[in-house]
Amino acid sequence: MGLIHLEMFATLDLVGQAPGGPDEDPEGFPFGGWQAPLFDEVAGAQVGAAYEGTDALLLGRRTYDIFAAYWPHQEGGEDGGIAALFNSVPKYVASRGRPDLSWAGSTQLGADLAGAVREVRVRHEHVKVVGSLDLVQTLLRERLFDRLDLWVHPVVLGVGKKAFDGGAVPTNITLLEPPVASPKGTVYLRYGLAGGTPATGDMSAPDRGVRHDG
Repeated sequence: MGLIHLEMFATLDLVGQAPGGPDEDPEGFPFGGWQAPLFDEVAGAQVGAAYEGTDALLLGRRTYDIFAAYWPHQEGGEDGGIAALFNSVPKYVASRGRPDLSWAGSTQLGADLAGAVREVRVRHEHVKVVGSLDLVQTLLRERLFDRLDLWVHPVVLGVGKKAFDGGAVPTNITLLEPPVASPKGTVYLRYGLAGGTPATGDMSAPDRGVRHDG
C-alpha cells in the first residue's frame, strides 16, 4: 500500500487559502498570493525535494483547474522539472461536477471519495495532495493520509480558509525530522500519521516539575 502525502502551506494563524496568487481563489479573499513575498531558495529546494518520487497527484477541483491551465505549458522553462513530473503522472480529481479532464492522465474520482482514495493509495506508492483545502478536510476526517509536509510562514492574516478547518479529528502525528527554517522565516515541518488518539495529562503533577507556592 502506498503513502498519501499532504503538501500544505499555511500562515502562523494556519490560513491556507490561495497562497500562490491573487487569482487562485476568487471568493473575495484579500490576501491571495501571500506566500510569494516569503518564498526563497531554501523553501524552493524543500518543495522540490518533497515532490521527488511522486507517482500520482490527488487534487480538488479548483486546484486541478489551476494546475491544468498552467503546468502543461511550463516544460522546458524555469519550472521544467516539476512541470515534467506533474504532466507525466496520473492526476486524480475529487469533484462533484464535470471538470475538463483534457490534461493528460486525468481521472475523476467517484462519489464515494474515501473509497476511491483508498483505491488510489493501493495503486500508487507516493500520492501527493497539493492545495485542495476542501479535499484535505475530508482526508483529515477519514485519516486518509500518511505524511504531512507543512510550511508555516511568518505572517498572520486573520481571515481565510484554515488548513485544519472543520475536517480534523483527534489524531496523533509524529515529527519525522527536525524543523528547518528558511532565511525569510518559513518553518518546514515533516510529520507522519501516528496511531491512537491524543492523550491528556496534568502539568501540575509532581513529575512535571510544576510547583505551586503559597
